[in-house]
Amino acid sequence: MILPIRIYGDPILRKDCKDTDVSDSTIYHFINDMFDTMYQSYAVGLAAPQVGKPLRFFIIDTDTFIIDKEENKSKRVFINPEIVKIYGKTWIIKEGCLSFPDIIAKIERYESLLIRYYNESLEKCEETFQGLAARVIQHEYDHIEGKLFIDYLSLFKREKLNKKSGTL
Repeated sequence: MILPIRIYGDPILRKDCKDTDVSDSTIYHFINDMFDTMYQSYAVGLAAPQVGKPLRFFIIDTDTFIIDKEENKSKRVFINPEIVKIYGKTWIIKEGCLSFPDIIAKIERYESLLIRYYNESLEKCEETFQGLAARVIQHEYDHIEGKLFIDYLSLFKREKLNKKSGTL
């Protein structure tokens, strides 16, 4: 089932999310709905608050964008994730967000991270990600912390985007 995407201005996007109940059997339906919604939107990541659920839960799939075959296969489910360490060089590229239609901005993020999480089989994992997968994880993780990609922009850049889009 395709879930409606919450757009900037919806208060749920600023909530610090609570842990997902891993004993809830409906989680598997939610995982499938999240992937259906993400693929329908041509996105590489989606967090629970973006579909109206204030839960520490997000998904990513950057496989279609990975050029370096040594990068992690990155179709993943992250339940109750905790970033342990963010490290390496920073790099700036353009990012967008489903909750900000038609807005693209240059955002600086770290190239690597170590994260603990439960996967779709409810197994506890600890894994290192690099490159694009690490970048998408940081973006989606921010969502469950109530932080948005525009928060990385200077006030001047936010005002410039606001004038252009009328949404910020």
